[in-house]
Amino acid sequence: MNTVSPATRTRSVRSLERALSILEILVHFPDGLTLAQIARKLRVPKSSLHCILLTFQRCGYLSRDEQTRRYRFELKVLSLADAALSGLILRDRAAPHLYNLMRDTGLTVHMAVLERFDVILVSKVEPPGLLRLATWVGKHMEAHCTGVGKALLAALPPDQVDALLKARGLARRNENTIVSMKKLHDELSRIRQAGYALDDEEDEIGLRCLGAAVFFGSGKAAAAISVAGTSAQIDERSLPELASRVKRTAATISRALGYTAEHLPGLPADGGNYAKVPKIG
Repeated sequence: MNTVSPATRTRSVRSLERALSILEILVHFPDGLTLAQIARKLRVPKSSLHCILLTFQRCGYLSRDEQTRRYRFELKVLSLADAALSGLILRDRAAPHLYNLMRDTGLTVHMAVLERFDVILVSKVEPPGLLRLATWVGKHMEAHCTGVGKALLAALPPDQVDALLKARGLARRNENTIVSMKKLHDELSRIRQAGYALDDEEDEIGLRCLGAAVFFGSGKAAAAISVAGTSAQIDERSLPELASRVKRTAATISRALGYTAEHLPGLPADGGNYAKVPKIG
């Protein structure tokens, strides 16, 4: 007996199908189309399309020329396409380097992006073993108390950091969490100089994380990568070498994305080690 999946039984949203059909048609007409032309091509009444086109226009995805009455794509559609393509390129270019970082350190490796007020994990590579961190692709985390989050904040201008954190707030996760804007700015200044961020049990007691930003060719931060482990795995003895590996991996991924600066912040051009590391524990 044939079975039908729940997804097959669920009805599609007809108005959404029409909206997507409009976008698919406009792709082939750079000069745009009028409402009447779109209606003829879709073989539906103009009244069924008018509200959809108006919604697209109000949301900034389409514009309407007052003289020709033609609808055409606005830059917002292109920005979505660019963001999607950038995300695919980022994960593709980063994947082998994240695996190598996990293999070389024996720690869990994350990659995250900053979206509005949250840090969102987009990749996770775990080492073999029984220890499993309670993280997953798609998890939302605080920016001010995580290694990847602080690395991303440090890549922003201070005024953007202020605007973002005033809207989001500095939630206290435990007694180690930085909840003072002044202390956080001091910490971000250190991160910019050193080239990496340290979550010293600020998000979760017993766990530490080292993060570094990854840059697009434009110089804008694309994401941040990190290694995460227990306070026994990341201590004062292991910190310098781990910081070196994280920063070098971030630099390698950045160059794969087209970043051409001679060296990244905190990354010595001569390939030396990193002597200045904060005390932890």
